[in-house]
Amino acid sequence: MFGTIRKHQTWLWAVIITLTVISFVVYFSPYSKMNNGGGRSGGNYGSINGQKVTSQQYANAYREVDLHFFLTSGHWLNEDRKRSETDVEREVYNWLLLTQKQEQLGIHVSDEAAADMARQMIRPFERMGISSPTMFIEKVLPQKGLDVSDFERYLRHFVGIQELISTFGLSGKLITPQEAKSLYEREHQEVATAGVFFTATNYMAAVSVTPEVLGQFYSNRVATYMVPDRVQVSYVRFASSNFLSQAQQELGTNLSELVEANLQRLGTNVTTMFPEAKTPEDKQAKVREHILQQRSLADAAQKANDFAHTLIDNQSAKLGSFPEIAKTNGLAVEVTAPFDRVDGPKGLDVGPDFGKAAFGLSAEEPFAGPFMGQDSAYVIAFDKKIPHEIPPLDRIRDQVVADFKRTQAIQLARQAGTSFYESLTNKLAQGAAFTNICAEAHITPMTLPPFSISTRDLPAVENLASLNQIKQAAFSTTPGKVSPFEPTSEGGMILYVQAKLPLDQGKVDADMPRYLASLRSSRQSEAFNDWLRREAEKGLRDTPIGRPTPPPAMGSGTAKS
Repeated sequence: MFGTIRKHQTWLWAVIITLTVISFVVYFSPYSKMNNGGGRSGGNYGSINGQKVTSQQYANAYREVDLHFFLTSGHWLNEDRKRSETDVEREVYNWLLLTQKQEQLGIHVSDEAAADMARQMIRPFERMGISSPTMFIEKVLPQKGLDVSDFERYLRHFVGIQELISTFGLSGKLITPQEAKSLYEREHQEVATAGVFFTATNYMAAVSVTPEVLGQFYSNRVATYMVPDRVQVSYVRFASSNFLSQAQQELGTNLSELVEANLQRLGTNVTTMFPEAKTPEDKQAKVREHILQQRSLADAAQKANDFAHTLIDNQSAKLGSFPEIAKTNGLAVEVTAPFDRVDGPKGLDVGPDFGKAAFGLSAEEPFAGPFMGQDSAYVIAFDKKIPHEIPPLDRIRDQVVADFKRTQAIQLARQAGTSFYESLTNKLAQGAAFTNICAEAHITPMTLPPFSISTRDLPAVENLASLNQIKQAAFSTTPGKVSPFEPTSEGGMILYVQAKLPLDQGKVDADMPRYLASLRSSRQSEAFNDWLRREAEKGLRDTPIGRPTPPPAMGSGTAKS
């Protein structure tokens, strides 16, 4: 087996490089200061429970959090577009708080426990040829500038956090099988219901618009039409498609082996990633295309870094020189349409860091980047800022008319729903049947699919009311009765609860062991998070994040398998 691994080590490692190269090309750019990233600036790290946080402690914790994220999700922190710098900083400080608590409580992790955790952590990488912690340390960690000391420190702290979870989450595990069964039955018992929905679309034609009422409507809501502060930037785009030939040359004869390795690694997940690929040949082609796209995107990121390098090294570079420097390097400059902080630039598939950096630019600090998009890397330059404004009615008349008609139609729908509810309850009290009352009112009720509290989605009606609203109405109404009229975003609804449906006892018995274990784990996490929240409120008040609301616990499990 070891001989086989050595034989194929080069191309197996190429799989990992293909999957991670995008992150470290930008992450380790010596010019990352253009992104305002790479950790807290200024050297002020605050103190935790009176103990000053040093730059080394913060850097170590950052690396451990980054490693934890990779080992438990398969991605590095900077690859998660939904996670802001503030989110990352909060996680780093929570990690520092937890490691401090380990020291205070005298939690010491043995070499054996750390080694055992290491073996569990790298198990998912066996499919990519990483068969031991040693290989992980030698092959994966260097790609992020990490080494064995980072891995060992992370393992000891992670195991120590599990001890904290076990200790301070213990109360959450004290749940009996009888209590768990009762909760299971409450969450999984389904109800049979029928709904009457009153929607704005059915009343739109009844709305009349006059200049007087429209003007009054606009005046009352003028603040909602304010156009926020916007910014416009110039940018150079490094499209991955321009580096496709280069990627093919770089991968060369290894490409076929890379495709096969990734197909084996993904297994049945390849269908989830590429649902349009029906045949083995289609899947192979899609994986090949994906590998080439990722590699070409990494090459684009490197070129973007080089251009950023040129801008920073050019001491005389000012805002007006951006087009000249781009032209000298054979690059075209484009300009975004004005965009705000919330929506970001239209037509560019970029993450939130792009917009955040754009609003931080000025004529004195004009450049930022590179930023990674779905298929391109970008370097940007300040163009102009546009202050907020309130457009006059004549400029946005169509939008105001549409808003007015929708608002009025919703009111009409709710009036109709309220009126019908009064009639419905009176006639039900007189012994009339729900369906007959609806028929007399020329209303057609909708029969909903059976659902329970644990139901995650109800596509048939979620365009009419939220799932939570439907659940609240159903499970607060006695079977055989109707819910009160409930306003919704589209108008309103009334729910008739016909009956509670019997549970399948065989399924209940089969599900109980897993449900009990899951419930205890969940309660343990809740108890631990309550403890952590209280500790964070006290311990982190003198840090840059102030009084935090801690994220969910790091978890009581190990890496995904």
